[in-house]
Amino acid sequence: MAVGAVPAVRTAGAALPTAGFVLAAAIALAFALRAPAGLAVLGLATFGILHNVLELRYVAGRFGEVLAGRFLRLLLVLITGIVVCRLLPPGPVPHAAEILLAYGLLAAACLQALRRRPVALAGAAVVLSAAAALSLSFPAYHFVVLAHLHNLVPLVFLWEWSRRLPRGRAVFLAVQCGWVLAVPALLLLGALDGVLAPADGGVARLAAAYTPPAWLHTAAGLRFVAVFAFLQTMHYVVWVWFLPRHAPDAAAAFERRVPLLRGGRAWLLGAGAGAALAVLFATDWAQGRTLYAAVASYHAYLEFPVLLLLVAGLAPAAPSDRKDLS
Repeated sequence: MAVGAVPAVRTAGAALPTAGFVLAAAIALAFALRAPAGLAVLGLATFGILHNVLELRYVAGRFGEVLAGRFLRLLLVLITGIVVCRLLPPGPVPHAAEILLAYGLLAAACLQALRRRPVALAGAAVVLSAAAALSLSFPAYHFVVLAHLHNLVPLVFLWEWSRRLPRGRAVFLAVQCGWVLAVPALLLLGALDGVLAPADGGVARLAAAYTPPAWLHTAAGLRFVAVFAFLQTMHYVVWVWFLPRHAPDAAAAFERRVPLLRGGRAWLLGAGAGAALAVLFATDWAQGRTLYAAVASYHAYLEFPVLLLLVAGLAPAAPSDRKDLS
């Protein structure tokens, strides 16, 4: 199934959503600079589960034509294996198993996308094999990269969504590249160190999860936590505000597929489960973080096959019944 032309939405342009992203990025950066650990923890407790539900709704609705049948069942089996690995006590064996299952997921997506292009499929197999060997050799780096990569993924979905804009697309995409790429680069290069709050105990506890081991005990630890807090917050902006408002067709397609979650029920599910998890976070942070990491595997790992399908040109054309952006 080839990608078709995406009809333009009836709108005055991208001015309103672009301005919304600029404002959200400015607020998120201010908090990430002054209280990175607090922003990361409170954001996770408040929006973690809700954004999981809304992202799955968008992906299942927008890409339902390719996420179906045996392919979807295989992905769910592999991701469920990852969930089990994350619920086990941490150690070399569960980590290695999760890495292998993750690359198995990517291999399944490559086979689905490239089965009629044997040369490209062979090239993908070589790349995945080399990457898997590297990840198994340096698992700590693998999971740090995965944590940050997850927060960069919205750029691809926003890029795909922007094809429907009749005008203002270049400015819209420039703003997205600004918060996804430019702001983190400035933080990591130390350009904002002068306004970055000193590291505290919260930063020290989070740094190991988001900092490459070689830089863990340097000033870079604080920078990586600030980058994660900023990108995580903007990640929530995309899935909780932007796409539910500006891609209602995806929600409608999901509701036709899963009538049980019509209307505001998906929001209620996300908010209710999020509230329950927030209580667990408050009483036992470690257990809550483990449970969240396991549950979040479904939305986090399902992104990557979709991205490969997008790159391979197998995403479905958008329907024509778009709503206004206003």
